[in-house]
Amino acid sequence: MILSMNETPSGERIQIAFFGMRNAGKSSVINAVTNQKLSVVSEIKGTTTDPVYKAMELLPLGAVMLVDTAGLDDSGELGDLRVEKSLQVLEKTDIAVLVVDAIQGKTSLDEQLIDQFRKRKIPYLVAYNKSDLKKPEISSASEICISAKTGEHIQELKELLAKQIAPPANPHPLISDLLQENDLLVLVIPIDESAPKGRLILPQQQVIRAALDLHAVPICCQVSELDYILQKFSPKMVVTDSQAFGQVSKIVPETVPLTSFSILFARYKGDLDLVVRGAAALDHLKEGDKILISEGCTHHRQCNDIGTVKLPRWIQEHAHCTLNFAWTSGTEFPKDLQEYALVVHCGACMLPPRAVQFRQAIASEQHVPITNYGTTIAHCHGILKRSLSLFPETAALLK
Repeated sequence: MILSMNETPSGERIQIAFFGMRNAGKSSVINAVTNQKLSVVSEIKGTTTDPVYKAMELLPLGAVMLVDTAGLDDSGELGDLRVEKSLQVLEKTDIAVLVVDAIQGKTSLDEQLIDQFRKRKIPYLVAYNKSDLKKPEISSASEICISAKTGEHIQELKELLAKQIAPPANPHPLISDLLQENDLLVLVIPIDESAPKGRLILPQQQVIRAALDLHAVPICCQVSELDYILQKFSPKMVVTDSQAFGQVSKIVPETVPLTSFSILFARYKGDLDLVVRGAAALDHLKEGDKILISEGCTHHRQCNDIGTVKLPRWIQEHAHCTLNFAWTSGTEFPKDLQEYALVVHCGACMLPPRAVQFRQAIASEQHVPITNYGTTIAHCHGILKRSLSLFPETAALLK
């Protein structure tokens, strides 16, 4: 899929986070790396509070997201919250930069953070800032002396960043192995009260663009027009929004492959087998079980919201019992999942891969099944096997 750097979704950008003590010069270093005044710089400790995000292009890495975090030595009740927010950034960091005050040297907190980088297998660099005032000894290839003030070795820092990780070549195609030139693809996109005003959501945009890149022909419609479209054309496949799975499956003939945006994106992110296995837990829910419904982004919820209204209703109808539900959104995700019988996550189109993998790892380590919206909806409507017909190896996981 080809996108310009400005159009690259945040979930597909390499996440580069800058950590360190207060007044080590993290914000100044980011400003020097970007050659822009993106972060507020001050001699006053604790100027940076919540993490600050900036999307940009950093060659040769390509599209990246730079993250400026609060000082790890912040104190007090509010300071502790700032530190917690900074450490949450680790969950989605692809490359870490530990900015150390060259005059002060590494602190015990710096060393603890390096241990976290190693534990989480995050590639990292140690940048000794203010080296125009003092030159510390460099002990490894992952360390560099820089000066945000004079620009010394800032270019070398950028080059070192580029060597830490190669731009990922996604081994899981979106639709390129499913369509050929001139193939007709019907996309069912309901425009209801939960649809964003005046635009399509990211997965819909990306499938359309991927089809156009293949010189295939995407035809978009709502459920009410689907029968008419199928009478006029013979599509290679139909892709629907998960919320309309039940209606669409009754209209699309069994001879026409049918799947959803959510299932395509689960395969694209390499999660499809995992979420299909997780969906099996829907058949074993008991009275009073607690379900966590988690979304990777935040949005204004409508009266018939998918996460808070439709999904709970469909899951309870499938389980034939009363269940308890909890919700999280955005960067919030509990570290302890043991009270839950199941986690149902959104398609995570706005989350970077490492953040998704982190959440899945928490569930796996605690033996809590995790699935996603689209797979859950398909299973609750009894059409999951059909929606996986394009992917026979995954369909074979269903018993």
